Amino acid sequence: MSEIQYIGEHIWARHFGHAVIILQFVAALFGAFAFYKAHKKENQPEFSSWFNLGKAGFFTHGIALFSLIGLLFLIMINQYYEFQYVQAHVSDDLPMRYIFSAFWEGQEGSFMLWMFWHVILGGILLWKGGVWRASSLSVLLMIEAIIGSMLLGVYVPFTESFKIGSSPILLLREVMDAPIFAQADYVSLLNGSGLNPLLQNYWMTIHPPTLFLGFASTAIPFVLAMAGLMRKDYKGWLKPALPWALFSGAILGLGILMGGAWAYEALSFGGYWAWDPVENMSLVPWITLIAGIHCHLVARATGYSIKSAMLFYMATFWLVLYSTFLTRSGVLGDTSVHAFTEMGLENQLLLLIFFFIGIGVYQLVKNWKAIPAPQKEEEFASKEFWMFIGSLVLLFSAILITVSTSLPVFNKIRSLFDPFAEGVVITDVVEHHNKYQLWIAVFIGVLSGFSQYLRFRERDGKKVAGKFWKQSGTMAAIALGLTVLILQSLNATAWQYMVLLWACLFAILTNLDYIIRIARLNIKLASSAFSHLGFAIMIIGSLASGLNKEFLSSNPLVQRNMIEGFTEDDYGKNILLFKGKPMFMKGYEVTYERDTLEGVTRTFEVSYKKLDDQGQPVDSFKLFPNILYTKAFDKIATSNPSTKRELASDVFTHISSLP
Repeated sequence: MSEIQYIGEHIWARHFGHAVIILQFVAALFGAFAFYKAHKKENQPEFSSWFNLGKAGFFTHGIALFSLIGLLFLIMINQYYEFQYVQAHVSDDLPMRYIFSAFWEGQEGSFMLWMFWHVILGGILLWKGGVWRASSLSVLLMIEAIIGSMLLGVYVPFTESFKIGSSPILLLREVMDAPIFAQADYVSLLNGSGLNPLLQNYWMTIHPPTLFLGFASTAIPFVLAMAGLMRKDYKGWLKPALPWALFSGAILGLGILMGGAWAYEALSFGGYWAWDPVENMSLVPWITLIAGIHCHLVARATGYSIKSAMLFYMATFWLVLYSTFLTRSGVLGDTSVHAFTEMGLENQLLLLIFFFIGIGVYQLVKNWKAIPAPQKEEEFASKEFWMFIGSLVLLFSAILITVSTSLPVFNKIRSLFDPFAEGVVITDVVEHHNKYQLWIAVFIGVLSGFSQYLRFRERDGKKVAGKFWKQSGTMAAIALGLTVLILQSLNATAWQYMVLLWACLFAILTNLDYIIRIARLNIKLASSAFSHLGFAIMIIGSLASGLNKEFLSSNPLVQRNMIEGFTEDDYGKNILLFKGKPMFMKGYEVTYERDTLEGVTRTFEVSYKKLDDQGQPVDSFKLFPNILYTKAFDKIATSNPSTKRELASDVFTHISSLP
């Protein structure tokens, strides 16, 4: 078959792509080695030479990676279906705006997106990193090299089955054997499979790059902590690492929030969070990162918790790697809608995890006794004591989520020893996680409130006790009164939710008091209070929207027996609309006006009239939900809702089924 002269293949792209894949990997390895040598030769004449070689390796790696990304976009935009990656993710009818989504739909594309952000962040570190550049970039480029090995797609010499990585520029005929490849003009006969309809949403174009920037940014506090250990400067790394940690926490948090908004608006989860395993493993690194930031602030202000800050930043990066393994190994394929399918990269992913855990633990053990720590324990009444306790609570939260999410891994390991053993399965993940995380949220809310009235390095707790209890008690009482008032309009019947509401209101009041009365609206002084305030408001918003959820689409008296197989529960959540015929439902008159078909997307125009108690219209609006058919038009692939946003409520419209 190799002797056939194929017509229409863009073989130049195959060769160029393979060359830059090899180049980016080799350049990353070379740069890591050169920067490490520069680190070892610091304050010696050879430093400059090794450092310049490291820079050359870094820039060569970046140029090769950007060339590969540009090449992949080129062959996707031009629909070169002879390439396996293009054929799997692009089709003739795919709108141009979803090419980005198709790029990172596959594992190889998401690896490149991850590496892309590392190069951007590494460039800033090279520019602004000062004395930390050589040691930190040696670690960062080693991260790039191991991730870059995931793209190699080469077999180990003298073996026929051990393959390193999966190349995104393989030809289709290189990955499968089919009769079509016996024809010289097979390229003209190919069609693309296209993008998963579930991903054909504008959120998919903005959520993944933001989330991956967050993931990539966790590497910077990690490499700076490693640099502090490598250079034996156990306090100096704190200053350059703090802005990076704050940036990482903000961006990763934003990415998670965007995922929650996507779930609320587009995925029909019925809320912001479904405790999906992949969602969980994006949340856990953020939790440990926030714990690390709090320990970092304590270390900067008092000298306590330097070891804790290092451990939390390292654990955050390790958890990002573990999240990558869970997502890409196929082990979550049966439990998550987000997981990738298995690609045979499990061993490399495990190597990635164990390598960086290994070098991190090695440096910590080697330097543990030398890392400074005050001999005297923190005072019970000091701010640093309670910030450290809060970090431990966040760690406990992260452990609970990680262990529960890792049950498929434990089950798989157990099956290796006992193939007939029944795996442990959580039947109701939402109830399971909420049962524990609710009380953690209560504790964090209360702690983030009263800790604002404490001071760093407090040595006389009795002296400030009276003022502390007066301020905290006043805010707790006001929060209790507000809780009683708000419960009148909030569907919170469970006492646990009432306690959570009180804790969040307490956090809001105490932090507002700190911002206005103590910090006097100084943004820099009150930055932590603003963060706590935002967290408490977010929890209350999620609580209110979740508990006050109501199905408007209900008119069982009129619709009963109209739809075969519908139960009373179905009639309580759905109504059947006929084109041009108004239907009444819970304070609205709704009419299915028309629909349009463009490609495989069918968009419906549904008009709403909001009625008062006398049945008179007081407001009107239109919504445009759509459904996507499969290419064969034999079934619905997915349904995208449409939402009317208001200050106190949203109207969420979703096509649940068609005749």
